[in-house]
Amino acid sequence: MSFAIGLICRECGETYPSEARYSCDFCFGPLEVRYDLEAAKGVVTRASIEAGPLSMWRYGALLPDPGDAPVDMGAGWTPLRRATRLGEVLGVRELWLKDDTRNPTGSFKDRVVSCALSSARRLGFTTAACASTGNLATSVAAHAAFIGWPSVTIIPSDLERSKIAMTAIFGGTVLGVEGNYDDVNRLCVELVAEHPDWAFANVNLRPYYAEGSKTLAFEIAEQLGWRPPRQVVVPIASGSQFTKIAKGFHQLFELGLIEGDAPVLFGAQATGCSPIATAFADGADVVTPQRPNTIARSLAIGNPADGPYVLDEVRAGGGDIGSVSDNEILECISLLATTEGVFAETAGGVTIASLRQMIRRGSINPDESIVAIISGHGLKTLDVIADTATVTATISPSLASAEDALRVHQLVAAS
Repeated sequence: MSFAIGLICRECGETYPSEARYSCDFCFGPLEVRYDLEAAKGVVTRASIEAGPLSMWRYGALLPDPGDAPVDMGAGWTPLRRATRLGEVLGVRELWLKDDTRNPTGSFKDRVVSCALSSARRLGFTTAACASTGNLATSVAAHAAFIGWPSVTIIPSDLERSKIAMTAIFGGTVLGVEGNYDDVNRLCVELVAEHPDWAFANVNLRPYYAEGSKTLAFEIAEQLGWRPPRQVVVPIASGSQFTKIAKGFHQLFELGLIEGDAPVLFGAQATGCSPIATAFADGADVVTPQRPNTIARSLAIGNPADGPYVLDEVRAGGGDIGSVSDNEILECISLLATTEGVFAETAGGVTIASLRQMIRRGSINPDESIVAIISGHGLKTLDVIADTATVTATISPSLASAEDALRVHQLVAAS
């Protein structure tokens, strides 16, 4: 049973039924799903959640109504891993990695797509669609194939080849646009009006889609023994994941499922596309759009829809937002892999590099618990490390050649 009772405008508070709507008729503000948390108190308990499936749908009571059954490929309930060796390098006492590389298509987007397409099926749509920087397109195409729907995914044409291939393999229509994500998104808004039976996960289904990110907060708290961490570092693209993680923790407190202090949330952006970090550093209330120029393409949204709400959340909670270079991103992809055996895409490099940056400038307390969100698998962005992550040496098939190479490598490594 879902305790969702409709939609509400994030600006003026106007309410609507649970229908395919994403903006307010009165003020044109964005909508989000609202819940009857008073009715949920005493019904949604730790025990009721723990009795649920080992997927994000164990929290179904706090997610949009999926109709008869959710579109569930097993997203969620990913590992929360103690990162002892990485913590030692960074000087952190208690560091955890929320490893969403383990989702069905290798990124956290499976959470939001499961929510979006569950609602889409309930509302009578027939085709799955999206605007995407890559990970969302893959997830939409896979989930559509899973339920036998056609899909139309629209992406920047210069996206990483691995992400294009991972989307196209599921058999849907993949359109590459000569432009960046913001160009793609504008096109999709126009297509919504022309194709009313298409469920654009992050456009006309956006209120439902966004709710999937809350399950990261739910899982982190449950996996820590129903206690909140003190600090959480979240990669930022549109900002939706950030604001919904905050919403998830707020709902857990309101239901009495966790106690103590709310975690402080910290953002992570690439300097080549850091409109929210720039606004935060400048003390601005308006997020000025930027033209993306970074290897972290999954975060390359120059005009982030949730930007103002991220600023509000960070400032209210006493957090910070990191902004890191492409070289720092590559360095921290390697650091994460060599210390913890986790191969992250560029967004993961942004998260770890921003964590390190904010520790160094004193905004993150290394003596208090930290959870870092690793949102996607490195196999999605092989292009960026293909020239450097390669064989140590090429040798002839002889013992002497192997020993020579090992001797040289050991000497280099020792130095």
